[in-house]
Amino acid sequence: MALAVILFVLLLLVLYLLLVPIVLNIDTISNEYHLRVKGLAKASIEQHDTEIFRIKIRAFLTNFYVYPLKKKQPKKKKTPKKQRILKYKKKLGPIKILRLLRTFKVKRFYMDLDTGNCITNAKLYPVFAIMNYNVGGMHINFQGRNELVLRIENRMIYIVKELLT
Repeated sequence: MALAVILFVLLLLVLYLLLVPIVLNIDTISNEYHLRVKGLAKASIEQHDTEIFRIKIRAFLTNFYVYPLKKKQPKKKKTPKKQRILKYKKKLGPIKILRLLRTFKVKRFYMDLDTGNCITNAKLYPVFAIMNYNVGGMHINFQGRNELVLRIENRMIYIVKELLT
């Protein structure tokens, strides 16, 4: 009976992980950059006093900090073991990668760009105007503002489905 309950809970956890949305949020206006698995974990990039930046991971009601630019201590070298050579590798071709990228849904997109050169801005202005008919949210300015707001969502089940087909 206890084994059945444990298996049922594990099955529910796997189903939850497959169906829960994964959100990538990049917002240069409010300096908010994070990747979130709704209800489970959130990894965000923050500024730090001594380091350039740190990654704050909030998972299971606790916070962890990762400093990716910190120098790591050299590890002792181990004697190399015999490695097994895999004879069959499934490759990701360009068609598979494009189908995988199509599973991502862009929920919000806003870009305000200034290249710093008024001639280049003037050349990009009609291109962005044409792209706004289909995509929307792309703007050229002549005031020195560079802003990007991007929110992308996906579910793990869509990624697994594309990798298996």
